[in-house]
Amino acid sequence: MNTFDNLSKYKIFLSVAENKSISKAAASLYISQPAVSVAIRKLEENLNTTLLIRKSKGVELTEKGKILYDNAKKSLQMLSDTERNLRFPLYGGYLRIASSNVLCKHFLMPYLKEFSGLYPDINLTITCTSSIEALAMIEECSIDLALAVKPDHLGTFVYHSLAIIEYIFVCTPAYREKLNCRNDEIFEYANIMLLDQDNISRKHINHYYAKNKIIPLHILEVNEMDLLIEFAKMSIGASCVVKQFVKRELDAGTLMEITLSNPIPPREIGFLYNDIRPLNENILKFITIPAASDRGKQPPRL
Repeated sequence: MNTFDNLSKYKIFLSVAENKSISKAAASLYISQPAVSVAIRKLEENLNTTLLIRKSKGVELTEKGKILYDNAKKSLQMLSDTERNLRFPLYGGYLRIASSNVLCKHFLMPYLKEFSGLYPDINLTITCTSSIEALAMIEECSIDLALAVKPDHLGTFVYHSLAIIEYIFVCTPAYREKLNCRNDEIFEYANIMLLDQDNISRKHINHYYAKNKIIPLHILEVNEMDLLIEFAKMSIGASCVVKQFVKRELDAGTLMEITLSNPIPPREIGFLYNDIRPLNENILKFITIPAASDRGKQPPRL
């Protein structure tokens, strides 16, 4: 069986793997469910292996299925890019980036502006999601570059440092005065506002709490740091935020930092890409653009 005989089946296989469902793949491809099942069965027969495990609520890739998925996706993407380059000679390729909303707003935007000006022919795609999801997307090679907090273990990731971020608690001067307690007692008396439990920054704060044996009595949770900033400005409570993101409010006196005797440890953020796939040369163009490269050499502390 010639490899090229399976090409039409790979698109179906990729859709099933990404949808984790034969019926959803059929709907997305506008073909019948039996046609999808037959294509997968024939592909498995041709390769003499099992690619999918059928379950009551969908399908799951086998280990060999995961290998085929990763390589088929990369190969078809490269083929698609080659076709586009032939059709449109001025096409400069693509770059797919993922970042959380707040990191995109405060750190990624200058890169995007400069990169678009320098390389207008490169197709740029931005996905705003959580840092955890961005790292998962890098691992499965569905994006090229992620801006996220540096993982504890890099594995196959290549990491390019960008900045050190500091976590602090802030509130309005009026709210601080109303508390009438020492700074380290805010966890007993203040309405503590935090990101929700699924957020990677919240996990960092929870670790800080556990290490310092802190049990906040009043917690309000939100899913965006910008909301924490706005709620703090409304004197609803004390928010845990990244210091760089409230610099303007701190300078203006709209918000004040609550200085703790045991500060929250800072974290490092940077760009990550996966070393297991062929390097997209546009990654290096992006992380070393002139307007940003000086900041990337040494993580700044603001």
